[in-house]
Amino acid sequence: MNVLLFLIPLALLLGLTGLGAFLWSLRNGQYEDVQGAALRVLNDDDLEP
Repeated sequence: MNVLLFLIPLALLLGLTGLGAFLWSLRNGQYEDVQGAALRVLNDDDLEP
């Protein structure tokens, strides 16, 4: 039972850290150009003619 006193705050801290990282990435525009990354994968710039 004593282990729950350690694990519950740890789980809450990890969850809040993940939520904070997600909100930080939203604020910095990481999800603005969703289609651009998909199209850049198909680009063959590294091939020599």
